[in-house]
Amino acid sequence: MSAPQASQALSRFMVLDLTRVRAGPTAVRQLADWGANVIKIEAPTDLPDDEQLGGARHGGDFQNLHRNKRAMTLNLKEAAGRDVFYRLAEKADVVVENYRPDVKERLGIDYETLRKINPRLVYASISGFGQDGPYAKRPGFDQIAQGMGGLMSITGAPGQGPMRVGIPVADLTSGLFCAMGVLIALLERDVSGEGQWVQTSLLQSQIFMLDFQSARWLVQNEVPKQAGNNHPTMIPTGVFRTSDGYVNIAATGQVIWERLAHALGRSDLLQKPDYASPKTRSENRDALNAELEKATTTRTSAELVEELNKAGVPCGPIYTIDKMFDDPQVRHLDLVRDVPDTGERKVRLVNQPFTLSRTPSNIVARPPEVGEHTDELLHEFGFGEGEIAALKAQKII
Repeated sequence: MSAPQASQALSRFMVLDLTRVRAGPTAVRQLADWGANVIKIEAPTDLPDDEQLGGARHGGDFQNLHRNKRAMTLNLKEAAGRDVFYRLAEKADVVVENYRPDVKERLGIDYETLRKINPRLVYASISGFGQDGPYAKRPGFDQIAQGMGGLMSITGAPGQGPMRVGIPVADLTSGLFCAMGVLIALLERDVSGEGQWVQTSLLQSQIFMLDFQSARWLVQNEVPKQAGNNHPTMIPTGVFRTSDGYVNIAATGQVIWERLAHALGRSDLLQKPDYASPKTRSENRDALNAELEKATTTRTSAELVEELNKAGVPCGPIYTIDKMFDDPQVRHLDLVRDVPDTGERKVRLVNQPFTLSRTPSNIVARPPEVGEHTDELLHEFGFGEGEIAALKAQKII
């Protein structure tokens, strides 16, 4: 098998993938899905199922994160294994890792070591809290970053205590920022001819993602609080009951607020001083929402979504995930792809969420088994049959 060609966009780049769990694999998936030649490097002994992400290598989590890659085994704890890795790194464009900061130095695969072998190498690191500083050696975990990064303090209903977000947002965003950093470094390398070290962490990414909520503190000295399903600053925006469920309505700004009142047959609300301005609507949020629900509960969710969108008021259903995939617009966007070559297992995954007109992305290869391409890859890097046999005898691969 040659390298999967998910896209032509990044096909000239070779990536060595040392990542595990979620944040690192998310970064590498971005590169693999856009055509990079990704080589996933794992220890020769597979992990027990309960240590695999998602419960098993064939579970949804692992399958989702590791498509469009080839895999080999390599024991980096042994000198002979590191020598093999150095030969790979000499020809690679990118290395991505998410070890704790001290581990890669102990293994001898840190950036300063590898840049001497390949000055053009872009080396990317994801950690829990950063490569140095008082928390550098702490193990990182998404929910810990959500809490320390302030997100849990603004998520959930007021008075109900901190609440985690329903996806591993710190893991995912740090992976995406890492991939972005790699691409920026590769673009800069075209000018300077040199690689560099890309660093991000779960904590940094989570804090960056606070966006306007952090600006409320830094600029206005205001500590944001939990607002439940209500938008913290744009009112009325939130979840409203209907006769058969709930919908989201986003009536931001004066013009859309007026459209909403007219569309619901509640133009009388526009005459009340309590709801006349964004400030007064914020101060009287609960009372306003109760007034609006007198109208929304007379309609079904489908009726309300159609009426309000026709009136130019942003409104949408609140789906369970199965219903979401059934939505006609979601189907039209062609986000779900069948994974090829899975034998009797039918696997469908979500494709990339953006498109390129000339060099699209696709899912062209299933996630590899442990060491599936070890011999093939070593041959490509110039290892002879005798060398490969010796490495197997030493349990290096």
